[in-house]
Amino acid sequence: MDLRAALASCRLLAIVRGGDPDAALRTVLTLAEEGVELIEVSLSGADALTVLARARKELGPGRPLGAGTVLTAADAHAAHRAGAGFAVTPGLGTGVDTALDLGMPVLAGVLTPTDVIAAEARGAAALKLFPAAGAGGTAYLKALRGPFPGAAFVPVGGVDVTAARDYLAAGATAVGVGSPLVGDAADGGSITDLRERARAFRAAVRTGAWAEGPA
Repeated sequence: MDLRAALASCRLLAIVRGGDPDAALRTVLTLAEEGVELIEVSLSGADALTVLARARKELGPGRPLGAGTVLTAADAHAAHRAGAGFAVTPGLGTGVDTALDLGMPVLAGVLTPTDVIAAEARGAAALKLFPAAGAGGTAYLKALRGPFPGAAFVPVGGVDVTAARDYLAAGATAVGVGSPLVGDAADGGSITDLRERARAFRAAVRTGAWAEGPA
């Protein structure tokens, strides 16, 4: 898949991390039903590889589905076997290179200009700016875009509906959203509430100048 193009088109990456594997699977499937096209299952969740494999079986081979928190080469291999089509990392560990070797595009975690240079040199499809809020939010994103105007940044960490709009307006290609979107659904919480949050986020990322075309 062309992960950068998918991020630019969808503008939203949902991050599912839960303590209840069955609830996490329901969360993935519900998000897909609500039109959230890009979903990652974090490997730090309970029995995440099983969740990922079951989600892949339910969604079919053509639906974008990624593995998050890919830290090591072993993580990348396990995610690939479970059916992940792309990998998301919090930093630039060995999982980046192994995922790329396996043919999985990578959304690589970066924070500093040095990280950006290293991630792009290694062939990352896009750059996960993490933790975005702690780094300085939209002001920091704008600062990074100065020397790297062509980079595809995806802020992650503390992104609520308002912040999603702000990051996109500041030039982000997409936003990655975990708990503000998923809430407690992946731990057995309300699916009805999850649907409402999904609709709110989808509306937010479709509205604005960024909706006119891919970044």
